[in-house]
This record gives sequence, structure tokens and C-alpha cells, in this order.
Amino acid sequence: MSVVTESMSEEVAKTSVVLDKNPKVPWAFAWIWVMGSLVVFIAYRLYMNAYSFTVGMDYFTPEFEVYWMRLLYIQLVVITLLVIAVVPALWFTREKDLSAVSPKVELQRYYTMFALMAVASIASFVALGLFAEADAAWHQVTIRDTDFTPTHIGLFYFAMPLNFAGMIMAFVWIHTRLPDFQHRISIPFAFLAAGPALVFPNLGLNEWGHTFFYAEELFGAPIHYGFFVLGLGFFAFGGFLVQCYNRIAKLTKLDESVYSIELPNGVVIKP
Repeated sequence: MSVVTESMSEEVAKTSVVLDKNPKVPWAFAWIWVMGSLVVFIAYRLYMNAYSFTVGMDYFTPEFEVYWMRLLYIQLVVITLLVIAVVPALWFTREKDLSAVSPKVELQRYYTMFALMAVASIASFVALGLFAEADAAWHQVTIRDTDFTPTHIGLFYFAMPLNFAGMIMAFVWIHTRLPDFQHRISIPFAFLAAGPALVFPNLGLNEWGHTFFYAEELFGAPIHYGFFVLGLGFFAFGGFLVQCYNRIAKLTKLDESVYSIELPNGVVIKP
């Protein structure tokens, strides 16, 4: 009997060791990115508070060129270079055979992806609060705009391009790092990634309209209808989560042939 008990203890210990090796949620990784995003957006908003009404009222002044247009050029160049550098790096460093990726590594990648999604959701919420609401207030106060405005430089030429760049990089990462999407394209995530891109034409229409003929800042106004595409794109996020959860359910399903313990009398103990 003691031999049987000792054998059972050893098997249970082995099972516990295997279960303890499950991947961990990267909380520290997520919080570092969240705090970094908050620092960038809050610093940007403080810059807007300091220079919007002092040197940001007229695009045709030399001061606007120094304080705002240079910022626009720098941030667009940096975002473009980021995409040009990261997307090829993700592609050329991918595993050629994703079927060789272990379930533990694959599950860890899902955890990392969810952590980055949490960061993106918080960053999007902060950006909408700090830039979109500020833009509405700006139009109500200044009435008519020039070709470029401080709030649009922050919202249309920083936050939205950054969102689009992040979607492109995430799209490539998902289809080169997750085995479930190796030989197929996630249609929900494709719609999600296309949202920021499809809204860009309306940005030009919005700039032209506010500059020449449209003074009121009502989000439900016809000139803003194109922005709904961005919001509708986010509905596809639910479909992508369903795809991820289905795969995670398979990865986390215990194999009874591995984790079950069969006693000498034929009784099977399941964890």
C-alpha cells in the first residue's frame, strides 16, 4: 500500500510541476506600456495647453510653422519610420513552421497580445478624451479654422496615424506568430485594422469643410458621417476575440491520458 501511495504522490507531483509551468499574464509589461502611453499623451496635451492659443491660432504665421508644423512633420516621419522598420522585422523573423510552436509558447503569445490590447484600449480612451473632446471645444471657441490647427495636429496627424500603424504591426504579428492564423486571415481583425485607414479620406473632407464652410462642431453633422466607419470597425473586435477564445480553449484543455492517474485496481483518478 505504501508503494502505491508513494507512486501516486510522485505522479501528482509531476502533474503539479507541469501545471505550474503555465505561462503567466505579463502584468508588468502591460503596466509599463500603459504608463508610457499616459506620459506621452499627457505631455502632448500640456504642450497643447501651453501653445494652442498663443501661437496656434493662424496656420499662416511664422510662429505656427515653428511650434506646430515642425511637430506635425516630426511625428509623421517617426510613425512612418516605425512602420517601415517593424513590419519587415516581424516578417523576416517569423517562424517558418508555426506548427512547431509549443502550446505553452502559443498561450504566452495570446497573453502578451491581450496585454497589448489592454494598453491600446486605454491609450485610445485617453486619446479620445484629451484630443477629440479638445477638438470639439476648439471649433466651438475659434469658430473657423485655418488649414491646420493644434487639435487636428494632435488628433488627425498623431493619434489616428499611431492607431493605424499599431493595427498594421499587430496584423502582421498575429498572422506570423499565432499558429491558428498561419494559413488564414482573420476577417474580423482585418475589418478592425481597416477602420483607421478607411476613415482617412474623411479627415481631408473634414479639414476642407471646417476651413471653408462649416463652423458648427456637432459630431452628428453630415461632414462627420465618415468617422462612423472607425467606430463600426471596432465592432469586429468581438469576432476576433471569439476566434482567440476558441483557440485558447483548445490550448488549455487537459489531456486526460497525460494527467489522469490509474491505480493498480483499475480506478482512474482525474485532476
